[in-house]
Amino acid sequence: MMAFVEKKLPADAPVAAKALNWVDARFPLSKLWYEQWGRYYAPKNFNWWYIFGSLAMLVLVIQIVTGIFLVMHYKPDANLAFASVEYIMRDVPWGWLVRYMHSTGASAFFIIVYLHMTKALLYGSYRKPRELLWLFGVGIFLCLMAEAFFGYLLPWGQMSYWGAQVIVNLFGAIPFIGPDLSLWIRGDYVVSDATLNRFFSFHVIAIPLVLLGLVAAHLIALHEVGSNNPDGIEIKENLGPDGFPVDGIPSHPYYSVHDIFGVVIFLTIFSAIIFFAPEMGGYFLEYNNFIPADPLKTPPHIAPVWYFTPFYSILRATTSEFMWALIIGVVAYVALVMLKSRLASKTKIAIAVAALVAIIGMLVFDAKFWGVVLMGVSVLILAGLPWLDNSPVKSIRYRPSWHKYVYIVFGIAFVILGYLGVKPPSPIAERVAQVCTFIYFGFFLLMPWWSTMGTFKRVPDRVTFHPH
Repeated sequence: MMAFVEKKLPADAPVAAKALNWVDARFPLSKLWYEQWGRYYAPKNFNWWYIFGSLAMLVLVIQIVTGIFLVMHYKPDANLAFASVEYIMRDVPWGWLVRYMHSTGASAFFIIVYLHMTKALLYGSYRKPRELLWLFGVGIFLCLMAEAFFGYLLPWGQMSYWGAQVIVNLFGAIPFIGPDLSLWIRGDYVVSDATLNRFFSFHVIAIPLVLLGLVAAHLIALHEVGSNNPDGIEIKENLGPDGFPVDGIPSHPYYSVHDIFGVVIFLTIFSAIIFFAPEMGGYFLEYNNFIPADPLKTPPHIAPVWYFTPFYSILRATTSEFMWALIIGVVAYVALVMLKSRLASKTKIAIAVAALVAIIGMLVFDAKFWGVVLMGVSVLILAGLPWLDNSPVKSIRYRPSWHKYVYIVFGIAFVILGYLGVKPPSPIAERVAQVCTFIYFGFFLLMPWWSTMGTFKRVPDRVTFHPH
């Protein structure tokens, strides 16, 4: 057992140094600072793609702080919720600013997280030894979606009410347990005061606790295995005489300044949106949500917030006609696995049996159920990336040039799905969404093959860095 030790400082030492020494003897404050940031060596070739992790932390703090102030005045009651939001906007000093910071922050959070995930795709940040780090990140993404969904009902406007009604009713498509599950989530036969209270408790207490735990796990895992870099080289494998990576630099002060500059740019854009376009043309705050919820009047077009719409489009694209194309796709994929995969025979048989069960299910259960399944799988499939990508290199810098076009096509399909999700359904949009759905899933499911094809460039032994 280690004895209690407190450093002896000179009598004329600054008061701040004495106070820090007193704390360090009882709590590892300086040790935590040095291990987690001050002396944490990061690759010296970071580019601006690596700013979004820090920005995500900043927006998380903004959301927590503004959420605390909003809860002080918000009433989780179906008869008072909308009026309490109007009270915050009109009568609470600076309440309009806090509310707009929170609503804009929600969209900013997803923009930053999507860009952060794009960086991971481009540079292979999910590859060994960062599989668990990636899984924690996917967990954070799922928590953000749940947090945004539960918070979406709280303003109790028309789009909040009917959007929640549509999404909760989707669970009713699940065979056998669906109707009871929908009833349990709502707490009533329709979205009502019971639903509002449930969603409020999840939004304010349950999900934030899980989210903070996952963020802590994500950071601990990151600092354990080290940060990836645009070259995909493990800098911890090349240490200098001092025991630190020769291709690394201390995060402080180098990346502290880097991140602060990025924060200033972000806050400038963030402030401009808050003060001049907080609704962002109805994408950040829907115009129907400024109308009190009316259970007797359905809006002409119900759509979720923009950051859910790519997955919502996949749901809408799953029609009875699309099911036949889906069955053909499953058969073709199983044939590809059987002929071109190096998996063990038992694994291939298991895949064939699972596919057969799925095809029977597609013929038995209706398209609405499979739309819900595909919507869920479209998010969960992200967790499989570390095992789907078999490329011999991590970074897109050293992959064949045509791989970039695969990523571009995938990105365009994702954006199109997001755009179609906010628009009213139409026959042409439905067909485009179905094509984009196949592109979306094809990107991941065909990755074990296309990620290994082509001529790869040689990865250098040291990171490539060109000082400014």
